[in-house]
Amino acid sequence: MKVTVVGAGNVGATVANVIAMKNFASEVVLLDIKEGVAEGKAMDMMQSAPMLGIDTTITGVTNDYAATFGSKVVVVTSGIPRKPGMSREDLIGTNAKIVKSVVDQALAYSPDATLIIISNPMDAMTYLTLKDTRLPRNRVIGLGGLLDSSRFKYYLAKALRQAGIPASLTDVDGMVIGGHNDKTMVPLVSYAAYRGIPITKLLPAAVMEDVVAKTKTGGATLTKLIGTSAWYAPGAAVATLVGSIVTDARKLIPCCVYLDGEYGEHDLCIGVPVILGSKGVERIVDVSLEGAEKEAFEASVVAARETNALLDTALA
Repeated sequence: MKVTVVGAGNVGATVANVIAMKNFASEVVLLDIKEGVAEGKAMDMMQSAPMLGIDTTITGVTNDYAATFGSKVVVVTSGIPRKPGMSREDLIGTNAKIVKSVVDQALAYSPDATLIIISNPMDAMTYLTLKDTRLPRNRVIGLGGLLDSSRFKYYLAKALRQAGIPASLTDVDGMVIGGHNDKTMVPLVSYAAYRGIPITKLLPAAVMEDVVAKTKTGGATLTKLIGTSAWYAPGAAVATLVGSIVTDARKLIPCCVYLDGEYGEHDLCIGVPVILGSKGVERIVDVSLEGAEKEAFEASVVAARETNALLDTALA
């Protein structure tokens, strides 16, 4: 089973490396426009294979989409990353043109591929891809929910430990839906739990408000610390999405997908929980939202639509 990763920067290279380490793909093709970068990183990864037990072949190419022929999944990381002080929406003008070009070229050689979009602003880039390609909505997926959920779990576990509860990240369950946006993503406190115990029974409201705030700015926090977008957690998140598709694991994962009546919304790509299998999105899971969380999701929808409205100008 072949997987293509377009963009050999920090995120793309990490995606390729994690996929290879999990050994569920026969080949990963890493493609970049800069001469030698993908080839060099692929060679470096392959030289680690004997030590890490990697059986996957990693091939690096420069702008050679013919090498991606027959890919089951194509991951699009292409575009400029955030810098400190930038919002994801600041990238729309440049990244919209890049993503459109990449997707068109990739589908020319892998017309049956499922697409995973990482490029920011991710919700808008996923919507653009769906509209431009006219693919069935189950085959166009945006990263966001899984990454944000992992950050939510990180801050939940940290808060629990500070409260004297010895929680590891694997002990904690939490989910983030809505847009992949620092202001409008929706960490679902009502569904968060520690070993089955509702988090709200263990942590006071003020602590949970702090956890939610830190989750929402998790990406910006990392950008400020390291000077660019994060890559280890995004790379691992994408590899998890790819793995669920390639192995038909049918895991429940929050992803950015197109809504056509679900959650009362139409003609919009936004993060909600889905069952992810060999056909891409097998089913959208409708979780009940009430009170402040319902209002927050509605606000996130409004923000996503406002960003989508900028696409026509960005592509002009």
